[in-house]
Amino acid sequence: MTDSSRYIDASNQFISVNGTRLAYRELGPRGGVPLVLLNHWGAVLDNFDPAIVDGLAATHHVIALNYRGIGLSDGSAPVTIDEMARDAIATIRALGFDQIDLMGFSLGGFVAQDITLKAPELVRKLILTGTGPAGGTGIARVGAVSWPLIIKSVLTMRDPKTYLFFAGTKTGRAAAKVFLARLTERKADRDKGPSPRAFLRQLAAIKAWGLQDPQDLGRLRIPVLVANGDNDIMVPTANSHDMARRISGAELVIYPDAGHGGIFQYHDQFVPKALAFLAA
Repeated sequence: MTDSSRYIDASNQFISVNGTRLAYRELGPRGGVPLVLLNHWGAVLDNFDPAIVDGLAATHHVIALNYRGIGLSDGSAPVTIDEMARDAIATIRALGFDQIDLMGFSLGGFVAQDITLKAPELVRKLILTGTGPAGGTGIARVGAVSWPLIIKSVLTMRDPKTYLFFAGTKTGRAAAKVFLARLTERKADRDKGPSPRAFLRQLAAIKAWGLQDPQDLGRLRIPVLVANGDNDIMVPTANSHDMARRISGAELVIYPDAGHGGIFQYHDQFVPKALAFLAA
């Protein structure tokens, strides 16, 4: 294990989990409860926002995980959130941890909820961002909402996240540009992009999550922070309000003039909020 002070310098590391080699990166001071990060649909290790990871890693041991079948991780991408959660639990235990803090963005938030319900003793505190519950409003339509904007991104030669993660306002467009620049700061030893097959298999998992029966979020008896933009078109913001209502004592933060990537747009506010939540 190597120490690194910046996410863009953190080495690609690998661990064998149930016979499959999975990729991860870690940074920050060792000791205490580590913070595990889970990311969005089609995301590889280079899609974690360095501004957020570095901010959290200033005081926490942070571990960013790749899903099976994504980027440098071997295997076939799961088509259910259940499988992704089981993979993550096995990975966390293979890394030698019996308690973690957990933060999931979008698809990662689906997986984070499922991990916490499956292994409640494993998770101390939970941060859910740009995400929603099983059976949540509009989640089964993520593909239907996304494809036209993905096509638009091809036609306008822009990254799809410009349209999917940020509001179409002047503020939103400026935030998108700065965020996407951060994702290109790392030049060496980058992860490899998702294969089309993995991308589609993950989308199938998202749709199934949107169609499955709701989970009993009242079983979450740990501190939970929920954050999103006020106009998330991918995982509608109503889901953030819904989760916060259903989880006893959950704290809800909604950022104005922001979309799915609200935490990236407001990283300078989100990081102190997340650090205070983890320290409380």
